[in-house]
Amino acid sequence: MFKTIKNALKTPDVRKRLFYTLILIILFRLGCYITVPGVNTITLNNAMSSSNGIAGFIDIISGGAFSRFSIFAMSISPYITASIVVQLLAMIIPSLERMLKEGGEEGKKIMNRYTKIITIILALVEAIGIYLSYKSSGIFINPGWLTGIIIVASLVAGTSLLMWLGEQITSKGIGNGISIIIFIGIISGLPSGITTIWGLIMTTAGFSTIGLITSLGIIIGAIILVAGVVFVQQAERRVPVQYSKKIVGRRMVGAQNTHIPLKLAMAGVMPVIFASSFMTFPAMIISMFVKDTANLGGFLGGLYKFSIATSTSNVGIGYSIANAIVYLLLIMGFTFFYTYATFNPAEVSNNIKKNGGFIPGIRAGKPTTEYLSSIITKLTIFGGLFLSIIAILPMMLRFTNLNITFGGTSILIVVGVALETVQQLESQLAMRHYKGFLE
Repeated sequence: MFKTIKNALKTPDVRKRLFYTLILIILFRLGCYITVPGVNTITLNNAMSSSNGIAGFIDIISGGAFSRFSIFAMSISPYITASIVVQLLAMIIPSLERMLKEGGEEGKKIMNRYTKIITIILALVEAIGIYLSYKSSGIFINPGWLTGIIIVASLVAGTSLLMWLGEQITSKGIGNGISIIIFIGIISGLPSGITTIWGLIMTTAGFSTIGLITSLGIIIGAIILVAGVVFVQQAERRVPVQYSKKIVGRRMVGAQNTHIPLKLAMAGVMPVIFASSFMTFPAMIISMFVKDTANLGGFLGGLYKFSIATSTSNVGIGYSIANAIVYLLLIMGFTFFYTYATFNPAEVSNNIKKNGGFIPGIRAGKPTTEYLSSIITKLTIFGGLFLSIIAILPMMLRFTNLNITFGGTSILIVVGVALETVQQLESQLAMRHYKGFLE
């Protein structure tokens, strides 16, 4: 990875893309400290010091912007939700599916436009809900309709600006714009995590041996977790493909042996992001219309506690177990959905057949499609289970006295985005024929 970054800095065009991305990241972090107009910062600190549940989850993703009530308080979560909605609609509505598959670049632009429109609508609804939720908390200087319009407009504008920053990083930077914004938001909490670990070792009573052992256990566990994520993200199944001799123009092209690399976790980290957003969505909606969610009872109260159990343990073991089970199923479902959305066995099989290729021992056509589907299913089951276990196990730490900033979901996102970014850099270097970039 460090060799790739070093080579990227030596390539002028890639270096410009890196610096451009760095500038946009700095703008993002500066925006996280710009509080929206009309907020009493003193009252805000007292109100946000006890934030948990959905507020705590959004705060982690936004890099602390939510607790500061900055213009980026909603982060990029409306865009993630909108992306889920559009992709689900593309599976249900045939015209959207055809547009996505057959429309080419123009079809992708239209789908991207739909995603932006839905993002603005969701951001508007969420901003109104946030204002109504905190209106009675006293954090606004002059609560009223004019203040509400200013605050809602500021939050929606912040999300729109983040969406634009993500697109610029994707098109003019190093790629994966939205993922990089989420990545930067999460790792900005790293100093807080280091402070927490140091606090376990050096307590108010002095040096703690138990705290040192606990800290070492956390560090070793994190290293093992990161190593496991890297292994699964990089692992692949290579399906051999042979191409027979054929005449191209006046030349006869000889037989060629190659392979199809099938990733163990082909969907990457997106299923975890989708599942996290999906799980916290009910709590977000309920908090928009209910001021006192802590004392909410009945069905809505149970649904709210179930939804925030992803990010807090203050709701009880029953809600946490139910939440973990549904969270696991959602990750598995989104893993299958995202994998088959990006890899179509029938399409790959037809391409192999058209080019005169075949998989040794497998007949071309439908048998090849069934063979590829079988492999993809097995890989996806293992990859989905791994993602689910990594995301759920650290949730159990919340029943201890440890307050660790980085959970399994955060590590999955951080490691996954880091690996994807390195791959993007290698692709940029490969296109420029940089010698030695794979050394």
